[in-house]
Amino acid sequence: MLKQYLQFKLSQKLSPQQIQLMKLIQLPTQAFEQRLKQELEENPALESGKDKADEFDDDFDNTEDYNDNDSINAEDINVDEYLSDDEIPDYRMQANNYSADDDDKSVPYASGTSFTQHLKSQLNTFRLDEEEEQIALFLVGSVDESGYIRRELSDIMDDLAFTQNVYTTEDKIENVLSIVQQLDPAGVGARGLQECLSIQLHRKTPTPNIELAQKIIDKAFEQFTKKHYKKLLQKFDITEEQLKDAIHEVERLNPKPGGSFSGNTRIVEHVVPDFTIKIVDGELELTLNGRNAPELHVSREYNNMLKGYKESKDKSKSQKDAVIFIKQKLDAAKWFIDAIRQRQQTLFVTMSSIMHYQKEYFLTGDERKLKPMILKDIADEIEMDVSTVSRVANSKYVDTPYGTKLIKEFFSESMKNDQGEDVSTREIKKILETVVEEENKKKPLTDEKLATILKEKGYPIARRTVAKYREQLDIPVARLRKEI
Repeated sequence: MLKQYLQFKLSQKLSPQQIQLMKLIQLPTQAFEQRLKQELEENPALESGKDKADEFDDDFDNTEDYNDNDSINAEDINVDEYLSDDEIPDYRMQANNYSADDDDKSVPYASGTSFTQHLKSQLNTFRLDEEEEQIALFLVGSVDESGYIRRELSDIMDDLAFTQNVYTTEDKIENVLSIVQQLDPAGVGARGLQECLSIQLHRKTPTPNIELAQKIIDKAFEQFTKKHYKKLLQKFDITEEQLKDAIHEVERLNPKPGGSFSGNTRIVEHVVPDFTIKIVDGELELTLNGRNAPELHVSREYNNMLKGYKESKDKSKSQKDAVIFIKQKLDAAKWFIDAIRQRQQTLFVTMSSIMHYQKEYFLTGDERKLKPMILKDIADEIEMDVSTVSRVANSKYVDTPYGTKLIKEFFSESMKNDQGEDVSTREIKKILETVVEEENKKKPLTDEKLATILKEKGYPIARRTVAKYREQLDIPVARLRKEI
């Protein structure tokens, strides 16, 4: 049974233009240049370079008059076609599992021989029967980018049976694995870190230090990883100097043998700073990368086409269709130019506010001078939405006298010191990092002792908070920082 009823609801929708502006704001310099190039290619009414702005503005403003009855009759305009970009924006046409805001991840990879291909080519130097060769190829295909085989032999045996129609035993697979582990780089095909280090050590020319290192890795790996040095000294009846030399040999090994090969084809990301901050006569000076401020104007040729149509007495249907297309392109070009200007203004205002908020840091470069700052602090100051500030901070870099920094690094939460003043958690982390660097590595400081030292410096924080900050700084626990 069908029913008709009225329903009132209040909803807020972003126009396609607003969505596109937000996407423009979050683009860093290089991505913005690609977007600009794309727009210039797709819209012939948009041109780069200088133009007489005043004349253009006057001419373009007149194009609004072409909607009157003297130029185009309402019945001759395909309204659905003309307004399709507004009524059914692109993001409404996407599948539910895709967002128009998703980044395009397609990146051209460097050419060259793959790691797997490199390993397969080495198998030709061994004499293998047909079954062994199939097993060896399957094992090489199971090697990950770090150089490890992280699967149980029983699983590999099952996969060989189901996918390759090869019925074999775990012992046979282990025998072939020992051949794969002879391939270069040394350590490839290992099933764990211990085996990886052991393979590398056994490939080296034997010396007293190498032989001791082999024993430590093969027979006392757990004690070695946990840095129980006293137990190692007793177990192998050696001096501290001998242990130190053996550990030095282990430290020279490669824990990720696959990385040495794949690293040659790794994509290198070049960071282009979006802003530059300089200190001129004791004052901060902010500039926006000129590549973010291109010179654009609307094509005068397209503008003249509309003029010619208005002055024409005989207006055919094809001319009217053409003028609709022209006006669409002119509208899009004008909007894009305005959007770029708004993007420039938003970027500059946001970064200028951040720079003045963190003035002491930018003048000194001392991270302890960073003030507590959250997105809302800047959003309130520039009277913009928090999401806009987030878009600027998350993807933009600034060139400072102290290096190129990601803008979001200047944001941090606050804590109170023993004077009741708000201080940045970044300041506390920097002090914690300094204390750990200066500690006696033979007797590293526990989290409890670190908390006591920070309290003495005026930062009363709990031991669990110290542990949290230490983990965020990728600093291991005291036992793992111990050296002999």
